[in-house]
Amino acid sequence: MDFDFIIIGAGSAGCAIANRLSESGNYRVALLEAGGRDSNPWIHVPVGYFKTMGNPNTDWRYVTEQDPGLNGRAISWPRGRVLGGSSSINGLLYVRGQPHDFNHWRQLGNVGWGWDEVLPYFKRSETWNGDSTDLDLRGRDGPLSVSPTSLKRDVVDKWISAAVMAGYPETPDYNGVDQEGVGYFQLTTKKGRRCSSAVAYLNPARKNKNLTIFTHMQVEKLIIKDCRVTGVKAKHKSKSVHLNVAREVILSAGTIGSPQILMLSGIGDLNELGAIGIAPQKHLPGVGKNLQDHLQARPIFKTDLSTINIETSNYFKQAMIGLEYLLRQTGPMTMAASLGTGFLKTDSKQKTPDIQFHIQPFSADNAIEGPHSFSAFTASVLQLRPESVGHLKLASANINDHPEIHPNYLATERDQKTIVKGIQIARKIAQFEPLKSHITEEYQPGYEVAMDDYDSTLNWARNTAVTIYHPTGTCKMGSDPMAVVDARLRIHGLRGLRVADASIMPMITSGNTNAPTIMIGEKVSDMILEDAKL
Repeated sequence: MDFDFIIIGAGSAGCAIANRLSESGNYRVALLEAGGRDSNPWIHVPVGYFKTMGNPNTDWRYVTEQDPGLNGRAISWPRGRVLGGSSSINGLLYVRGQPHDFNHWRQLGNVGWGWDEVLPYFKRSETWNGDSTDLDLRGRDGPLSVSPTSLKRDVVDKWISAAVMAGYPETPDYNGVDQEGVGYFQLTTKKGRRCSSAVAYLNPARKNKNLTIFTHMQVEKLIIKDCRVTGVKAKHKSKSVHLNVAREVILSAGTIGSPQILMLSGIGDLNELGAIGIAPQKHLPGVGKNLQDHLQARPIFKTDLSTINIETSNYFKQAMIGLEYLLRQTGPMTMAASLGTGFLKTDSKQKTPDIQFHIQPFSADNAIEGPHSFSAFTASVLQLRPESVGHLKLASANINDHPEIHPNYLATERDQKTIVKGIQIARKIAQFEPLKSHITEEYQPGYEVAMDDYDSTLNWARNTAVTIYHPTGTCKMGSDPMAVVDARLRIHGLRGLRVADASIMPMITSGNTNAPTIMIGEKVSDMILEDAKL
């Protein structure tokens, strides 16, 4: 089979690329997805992430190595394995990040990636269905439906009011002029259903006769001849297949999948690859390095207010909630992973927010196991721009063996101080009305951990904190010796190959990463089409 472009991975970026490259009708485009179709109905129900995370039909089910920063714990790293990728199983939260993030990318030498250059692609991708402080910053006719949350909860309202009483500003639009402040999340939803990248980009593109979508197609390696990628070797439903490419392969398999495929193809640190018997193709020691993620500490407060925990505590209540959703596409089943948020500064001297809150009107030990039996809410907090950097390492030369994931959380003093300060701010806000009188108990970290006990607070974070599902950076963009792609996302030293997903981020963005990853897909599409005309 012969194509002009082959896109590996139908995730947040890959679906956008498939749509844009095929819409002209000038090129034969193939989109390869290791998972299946997004036919599981729980994918499209906003609260369905409870059912899709941990499901082998929709989730790669990665697990990290034991991490010293987490007191030796290994934790789950869910990533989407289905059309739409992680946008089909994520918490539906739409956060662009700060202009500073992208200006920093440009300052690192990545021409064309400053805020003024990426903003048009955020706007192009989006149909914003709400109000804004500055409509010039929002898109009105893009494929991705972005909506203010329609579901409000008393406990979240009171948390926002308590945060304001504690001295923090309220913001009507954290994706507007200024990110700082507290408020409700914006969601990738449309009429009460999830708007994944597959729904937004792939479904409309199916009419393009020059686009071929393969599911259950797992790429094993790239085919390289004379420093040029000429095709891919893959397994399609247990059968070995070769696909030839006339122009380019675009690797959009995600922060774990993209470097894994590169390394299995002989692209990476050749000493490491040689040790497991992989034939060398190109020495790029940065492949799999620069791994960054947002680590969330999860203070939990019991409350006398109604929360999802008790609203779903028996089958009758669940049935009524399900009936409301079936009839009107409203109610708790339209709830994202979090409702309230806050982008705050741990120190007033900070130029921009350095922590983010996710306020959830439920509590659980993890998303897969379901809520606690008591009424409670979670005030999850994370550091927006961690210094700690981890890496991936191939476990073997077999594509079916997941790579070793070494996150290296909380490895620097700054990261440790920031997470402790974030936890302290969560506890501080809980002491202000109108929230304080409705908190019956601090469940986590608990009163045995004193507010000003730095060591105990840090140790609690090490023992309990988990990923908030934002791995980035393992094929970073740049021109330094550890960079993997250039500013046009072309692999250094090889022709016919680009990487376009969250792995190219040289520094993690300040917030949830789905929106920036879709932006990357939009922007690289223009680059590819521009270069195709040369």
